Amino acid sequence: FQDPSASLDPVMAIGKQIAEVARTHLGLTWPQAYAKAKHLLERVRLPDPDSALRAFPHQLSGGQKQRVAIAAAIAAGPKLLIADEATSALDTIVQAEIVALIRRLVTEDGMTLLLISHDIALAAELAERIAVFRHGRSVELGTTAQIIGAPAEPYTRALLDAHIGLDAKPLLNRAGLHP
Repeated sequence: FQDPSASLDPVMAIGKQIAEVARTHLGLTWPQAYAKAKHLLERVRLPDPDSALRAFPHQLSGGQKQRVAIAAAIAAGPKLLIADEATSALDTIVQAEIVALIRRLVTEDGMTLLLISHDIALAAELAERIAVFRHGRSVELGTTAQIIGAPAEPYTRALLDAHIGLDAKPLLNRAGLHP
């Protein structure tokens, strides 16, 4: 979520919010759902999952709330994870942690990731393919190497210039691609 605070119920404990997803979609009992919620908080590496289960959103940092939102998002075992500006409201260190977390969860669970972001560097790091949209319309679609290495559209070039200047090599290397 762009704003994990807005996605969490401020008057409901974190554990209940995650457990509710598991109960609704997986048909678990409350004890099973709470056990799953604790397991998910461990998977997203939230410190002290037992305390977090009883905590309310206002008691958590922005990065912790994002981890809780991710735990709730994967509670029902989806095949598709949609991450809409998942790192935009976080500081640089927490952004890197969330990127690593998303990458690990997608790999471990065999999910497809649909990343929505204005940060083309982030897209290059997480995506195999990139679609560039302008005014709600797709203007360019290709592999990450194609889009980053040889953008065909001026708008795509402008996005790249805003992040990396004229040289795409550092971004391609960071994404594990070679120009």
